[in-house]
Amino acid sequence: MKSVLVTRPKHQAGSFVEELKKYNLTSVVFPTIEIRPTLGWTIPDVSAYNGAFFTSPNSVHYFLERLEDEAPEKLEELKKIKIFAVGKTTAKDLAGYDIITEPVPKVADAVNLMKEIDANEIFGKSFLFLRGSLSLGIIPAAIAERGGACDSLTVYENHPPDLRATEKVKKMVNDGDIACLSFTSPSTAQNYFKAIGSTTLPPDVLVAAIGNTTANALKELGVTVDIVPEYYDGPHFAKAIANALNSSES
Repeated sequence: MKSVLVTRPKHQAGSFVEELKKYNLTSVVFPTIEIRPTLGWTIPDVSAYNGAFFTSPNSVHYFLERLEDEAPEKLEELKKIKIFAVGKTTAKDLAGYDIITEPVPKVADAVNLMKEIDANEIFGKSFLFLRGSLSLGIIPAAIAERGGACDSLTVYENHPPDLRATEKVKKMVNDGDIACLSFTSPSTAQNYFKAIGSTTLPPDVLVAAIGNTTANALKELGVTVDIVPEYYDGPHFAKAIANALNSSES
């Protein structure tokens, strides 16, 4: 069995590990990011906005959990404005709170989401952007370019985890025990190579990025990306990795 290094946060790794199992791929879970809630933020007046943007399940979890606990009336207000989600998983998590989202683009990243929104939906309107501490700011910048206003609220933080397992993983990669490194965000990639201390990989190790944003971050590090799925979600990511590994075998 070939092993895939899974670098996403521990609490999010399980579903992806199960997808990989469908293709007889084993996983080595090595979280290169730890997600923690941001402390001290004030719950905004949701009714003051025309819409809100959620770019990850983490933004949904940390924002809506607090609204549900402390200000359920504002959760109801949120349901009355337009809600945009990057990716099917984010939209699904919002649906768990009975929040209906605008159509999710086929290629699920912030750039393509903004491309599919008509400029008239943005001009002269106000939006709330729920973000993590390492957000690239693509959505607020696009809103500003189209004459809209955007307030960003950081509801979770990305921290490098305890990387005591770094040497073990480094040895597994160099010894050929891991066939593919998988990355689901720019920060997972950046933290991994920072921890390892080198971007040099054995020639037969494949590198997989869940989408173009992550792929671009890897390229900026000088790392060649071998795999990007057609659709940016866990099931398609696992399938693309399996196909690439099977091809490399033949």
